[in-house]
Amino acid sequence: NNLRELRALLSPKVELLAVVKANAYGHGLDLVAPLAERRADWLGVHGAEEARNLRRLGITKPLLVMGFVPRSELAGLDADTHLVVSSAEALEWVGEHRRRSGISLPVHLKVDIGTKRQGVAVERIPELCRLAAEQRLDLVGVAGHFANIEDTIEHEFARVQLARFHRALEVLAAECGQLPPYIHTSCSAAVLLFRETDFSLVRVGISMYGHWPSRETRLSLMLREGAGKPALQPVLSWKATVGQIQDVEGGESVGYGRSWTARRPSQLAVIPVGYADGYSRVLGNRSRVLIRGSSAPIVGRVCMNIMMADITDIPGVVIGDEAVLVGSQGTATVTADELAALGETISYELLARLSPAIPRVLV
Repeated sequence: NNLRELRALLSPKVELLAVVKANAYGHGLDLVAPLAERRADWLGVHGAEEARNLRRLGITKPLLVMGFVPRSELAGLDADTHLVVSSAEALEWVGEHRRRSGISLPVHLKVDIGTKRQGVAVERIPELCRLAAEQRLDLVGVAGHFANIEDTIEHEFARVQLARFHRALEVLAAECGQLPPYIHTSCSAAVLLFRETDFSLVRVGISMYGHWPSRETRLSLMLREGAGKPALQPVLSWKATVGQIQDVEGGESVGYGRSWTARRPSQLAVIPVGYADGYSRVLGNRSRVLIRGSSAPIVGRVCMNIMMADITDIPGVVIGDEAVLVGSQGTATVTADELAALGETISYELLARLSPAIPRVLV
């Protein structure tokens, strides 16, 4: 649904890259990648090993490795795996790999347009273009990345960065005689808000999984007349099972550090999930789970593999009942955004840190 909704925003000439790095944002690479491949033109990852994993899963679409790839990690990549490069050293390593293996890995030059993360300065573009030619590499793409397009409703700096990117394209075209076929700057927020950032390829991550990049992104779109408003649906639910029911007398404390004390005779559900699974320790005494369609507050500290929920006001709970950590149960819902806000972080982190050891089930 989400890829269909996002695709509808784009011109038919714009290709769509589905970002599946970080175990598909915690959702499970082996489940998400085959589904994403059906509607995306590309799949994007951070590292070389993720790219190799996608090929082992049978993914045949072009891949873009967006992060730093050391020289030692180039082996085993195929000619339809593209690399984002940000330095002369990286270009030399890819050239060396071509001479040694006979495989020419296509490269996309990352330009720093003000994010001060990956990327080369605009002034160095001619130097790196010449180096790519010397190394007999296929420079097929140029990329940029926005620094402040998600967490604000004021997008002046994004427009400054876009102007810098256009300048980079002018320099690149002057040096190479033409622009490469793949030009891309758009993340999820840019795809949702700015058609002028589409170019020939867009990269969608968090929105593909049904989450808005931020409240500000959603508000910015709501304030725009005539803008398409995609109906994003969260893909992931996170569920566990009540493993024990614990009776607590008024005045008794619960868990490590005795951070919660019962003010009345209480009943707790012991849930076998903790921070080792990705449920943050800071959510103790802050968050809630859903049991039998009602909210059960998390009480005491979240432990490595265990947490406790107060079910005193939820009648009939038994061992084996479902506890929903993220998702819906009956008419009640707990969102990843809610937990992220309580943990003073963002949904990206909460999802990406879900332990790979948790079983994923495709429904």
